[in-house]
Amino acid sequence: MKEYFEVYIQNQDKIEEFIEESLNKFGEVKKHKSSKFKTLFKIFPSLELVYIVNKDTKVQTSPNYHRFKEDAKEKDISREYLISKLHFKENCKTAFSSPYISSATRHNCITVSIKEGDDIIFFDFKIETLLERLNLIELNKPFHTLTKTFYLIAGYSMFLLALFIVCYSIYDFAHSFLIKGIFDLDAIFKPVIALTLGIAIFDLAKTILEQEVYFKSYSKNSKVETKIITKFLIAITIALSIEALMVVFKIALTDYDKMINALYLITGISMILIALSVFIFLTKKKN
Repeated sequence: MKEYFEVYIQNQDKIEEFIEESLNKFGEVKKHKSSKFKTLFKIFPSLELVYIVNKDTKVQTSPNYHRFKEDAKEKDISREYLISKLHFKENCKTAFSSPYISSATRHNCITVSIKEGDDIIFFDFKIETLLERLNLIELNKPFHTLTKTFYLIAGYSMFLLALFIVCYSIYDFAHSFLIKGIFDLDAIFKPVIALTLGIAIFDLAKTILEQEVYFKSYSKNSKVETKIITKFLIAITIALSIEALMVVFKIALTDYDKMINALYLITGISMILIALSVFIFLTKKKN
């Protein structure tokens, strides 16, 4: 999914020029308000939403016009936060937003703003449809929906699994200490290991949902892949290090002859740390 935003960023100037020239051909856009902008919706398959905000009062003066419906609940609501983010170029009446997820349509879009008299007209364009319309991507909608649904189910399943691990580790510690009266190394270290793995799984699920479902970050240079691998490996390494420490204590107390096994485990963890250090070094050098 992130590839769509990379394609948009790579072709941003051409896309903005296309939209601006196309809208300018309509002359005064506000005159289409009487027809609920149906002509524009027909011309632009990627257009999802149109609304008008007064430039001085910064209050929305029109309903939200969707392709097949009209939402009057948004009328008379202050849009000051939107106006403050607009950056019109010199001698230009059009402004473009960065890609984001729309609270009205729940789709990934860009907003185009046009100044006409005392009003600013906002147009929300769905990015996937816009790129497909301009032949910049080939979007297989059934496969796209299936992929997004899979990531959604997998992400929330991992959330539930992480929550279960955290709750079970707390329960196991409380049960061992309060019910059984056991307070040894196992009772302390095992819940810590479980909590560490729970955090790693939670971070992985959060990143999957943000990038593949909800698109929190649209930056091409966000380094999300590096961050998720680094955070996940660090969490796993911490869990293994705690396990190695516990093994050392156990062997030292009960079976000193098997200390070589602890050495093998510590050596493996050291190799993971070296590999992680090399990965981080090469990644930073590349960027």
